[in-house]
Amino acid sequence: MDLILWRHADAHPGGTVLKADLERALTGKGRRQAASIAIWLDKHLPDSAKILVSPAVRSIETASALDRKYKIVPELAPGAQVASLLAAAGWPDSRHPVVIIGHQPALGQLASLLLFGVEQELSMRKGAVWWLTNRSREDNHKTTLRAAICPDYL
Repeated sequence: MDLILWRHADAHPGGTVLKADLERALTGKGRRQAASIAIWLDKHLPDSAKILVSPAVRSIETASALDRKYKIVPELAPGAQVASLLAAAGWPDSRHPVVIIGHQPALGQLASLLLFGVEQELSMRKGAVWWLTNRSREDNHKTTLRAAICPDYL
């Protein structure tokens, strides 16, 4: 299974109240970041990829840059737990690649768990994509990092 973690692009600052946080929109820089990553992803993602998006405006705007169908998943909202992200993605059993567009620290914690077997803080830049692949042989699951792309390098 391929799991693509895409952190929302740069957004306007907001308050600590959840409603205000959910309503934060992308900045001009964030729109450019989302567009550049979307071009790269569109070249590499199969048509069968499922795209799951946090209900936060900044995540929805990031997803919209890809110009593909997506599903808003409330369990991916800011403050989400790693277990919620794994369940939403259907890891490791999904038949299709899954893109999760969400937030730190959950995306970094998820990557850490899958790559190193322990949930710890990994920093993921705004707008960045980490592409993970799971290979199963017998009862052995191995996760590898296929790509890590920041919008600044595209």
